[in-house]
Amino acid sequence: MGKSQKKRSMRRHNPMRVPDSHLPKGLESAASSSPKNEAVLPIIQKLENPDASERKWACVAVSNLIQNDPSTRRLLQGKNVVGALITRLSDSEEEVWIEAAGALRNLCIDGGYDICAEMYNKNILAPLKAFIPKISSALSQFLESPKTAPENAQKVVYEFTENVNTILWCLSETSNKALNAINQINLVPFLMSFLAARAKLPIATVIAAAQCLYVLTDDNQPAMDELRSNAAYSTCLLEIVHDEGGVTEKDKEVYWDRMTTLKVLSSGILSNVSPFPPPSSASGVDVGKEIVLPLLQPVVASVSLTESSALAESLVVKLALEPPQIEKLSLKSAPSDHRSDTEVELDRLENKLRTVQLALEILTGVCATLPDPDPISEVQEGEPDAEEDEDNDAEIEEDVTDGMALDNIPIADNTTTASHLPALVEPLITLIQPVRLSFPPAAGQSSHPPTTSVLSAIHVSALECLNNIFLSLTASPSSGLAAASASGKKIWDSVWAALGSVGTEITRGQERKQEMWEIGVGVLWGVGNIWKGSLVPNEDQVQLLIQLCNSSTDPAIRVKYIGTLECLAQHPQSIDANRVIAMHLLSILPTSTAPSIYGTEPLIQTLSALIDIYSDENLPYDVNFRQGNFVQRLVDSVEGVRKAVRAIDRRKERDLKRRGEEMRDNLIDFIKYRRALRF
Repeated sequence: MGKSQKKRSMRRHNPMRVPDSHLPKGLESAASSSPKNEAVLPIIQKLENPDASERKWACVAVSNLIQNDPSTRRLLQGKNVVGALITRLSDSEEEVWIEAAGALRNLCIDGGYDICAEMYNKNILAPLKAFIPKISSALSQFLESPKTAPENAQKVVYEFTENVNTILWCLSETSNKALNAINQINLVPFLMSFLAARAKLPIATVIAAAQCLYVLTDDNQPAMDELRSNAAYSTCLLEIVHDEGGVTEKDKEVYWDRMTTLKVLSSGILSNVSPFPPPSSASGVDVGKEIVLPLLQPVVASVSLTESSALAESLVVKLALEPPQIEKLSLKSAPSDHRSDTEVELDRLENKLRTVQLALEILTGVCATLPDPDPISEVQEGEPDAEEDEDNDAEIEEDVTDGMALDNIPIADNTTTASHLPALVEPLITLIQPVRLSFPPAAGQSSHPPTTSVLSAIHVSALECLNNIFLSLTASPSSGLAAASASGKKIWDSVWAALGSVGTEITRGQERKQEMWEIGVGVLWGVGNIWKGSLVPNEDQVQLLIQLCNSSTDPAIRVKYIGTLECLAQHPQSIDANRVIAMHLLSILPTSTAPSIYGTEPLIQTLSALIDIYSDENLPYDVNFRQGNFVQRLVDSVEGVRKAVRAIDRRKERDLKRRGEEMRDNLIDFIKYRRALRF
């Protein structure tokens, strides 16, 4: 039967670092939960102070106030801190606009979409665009004549550049409107200049440029075309990926923190832009097979989330004993980097974990090897849908068509083949298992939100990667893999163990748990498809899948639950489980007088499931079909199925229309086939 499950390669590169979804909406709840409520108004006022040192101090104070504190961040937003800081980007004093950029950068990475959208709407791009040529000029001067500026002055420029590039990165994934505006700036040559000069620049500045370039080249044609147009760009990226460097024992940790991140980002950019045209040195390279998999597989296998969570918790306890940063600031001295050693160590841990998350994102895209559906000819405006002849539909004919076979979707020649994927499964299974800091407590905040944010993002990204792996393996069937039923059971049990740890009690602020279920059931479906018939259904799991299927309101998620149940129903000896699943599937069907309450796409998947389950009358569980008179229930659904398929708009949902028509025809043929058996 046709499959509805889609590969997933698009992703959110900048998940909210310090979420506020656990808070009730509005400023009142933020005010009641913020311990720094009284400090907000004076700081907003100081941003407008005639004294430049006061304005600088206020910008630094904003960064301190919002640190791991979504309540105070929301209060500051309510006082228009974004608008005030954007104004400060045009301040007459250099130190003020440098600190303002740092505060805006922190708001971007902590607050996510909403704050970035507010920045775009308040025209932050105007001052940012003015900074680009100034930064380029300063960079050229420093590289050509390093001694013309003091080292401290260079450091300030590099840190400011890092902040500007980070803001541009966050803005470019805020909306298509923001991305189009950023495309007009033509950032690719500017960003690539940092990667080309990486040996002479601070690694943090280079990484910020690479991160921005990675996001800009993700399914964004202008940036992709610009990067492809210059062969030197791909050569530079290949050099970074293959750079082993001279790493001493002393430098090893720093190398992991920084150079690995840069190499991962560079592989991601190559993957985004591939294939490259000649004469690029990357034109003959299979980026997925030759670069991404060998480079990133060790990265995702190198981290222990249990140890990382425990380390974060111990550092948080240590940090709580240190005096608050806001108290350590003075008007005379408000340095940009005012973090304690403990905070630096927490940041280093977070950076390591974000590198793993980034690697998983890129691997997810590489593993998305399913081709897009075959193009369907456009229906001309005013042309009626080709509908079935109702008289012919009512007639159950004698012959069975061969359209009931599972689609064999070939893997495209230019994609990474499934044979390279199974080695990834084991580390991914480890990364989906929740640890102590994976999720915030019910209606509360994590003891360290950035760590919780990245841990949950790793779980979700690992599940997405597994989802694409099993879709790819299903599309490229292997008799050897299908025969390895013990491996199938181990993977199945491991995914259920992860979802069991997540649980089904999901409260405000725990949206990542819901996301894990929605992606996780897709993984179960993929595993079930490969080892269909060998997975013994567990009664509790079956009941939970049915319960979650009924409670979901998303048709695409319901399709996944139905597909997973279909796989479990095909274990030959599990007659009782088969009956339970079949009764649920039959309840989804329409009748001659009432449509399916599940919607069209789940209905089509249900028909596919029922036909697949009962296509072999010799299986032990087929007794349920005969004793339950399922064929009559299918006959009763024909009219409702016909109406549901007719209602699909071919212009808007071409693939669904095609699948619906196929399934409608298959249903008619299947009924005729079962009736012809005469038992």
